[in-house]
Amino acid sequence: MLVGNKADKRHLRSVSTKEGAKFAEQEDIFFMETSALDSLNVENAFTKVLTQIYGLINKKAIDIDIGDLPREQTIKVGFRGHVSALLKKAGFSLA
Repeated sequence: MLVGNKADKRHLRSVSTKEGAKFAEQEDIFFMETSALDSLNVENAFTKVLTQIYGLINKKAIDIDIGDLPREQTIKVGFRGHVSALLKKAGFSLA
């Protein structure tokens, strides 16, 4: 995952959105721009990376035939919201 930070400072950027998206496409990774100042896509970035990690873990569990992952696991994150709802759907709980 490639995350461009400080999206609120467009006048100071070294890499354009188009360049970032093109690089991410070439590397076959997800691209998103964020701004902590404006709260733009910050929670979405965490949600996306957690979703991708969960998908990879499940895929690896199937690929190496170790069976299903335990459904009751805890992931500690510093905020709640969309991530909480996403994780609950996946069978995880926030501590």
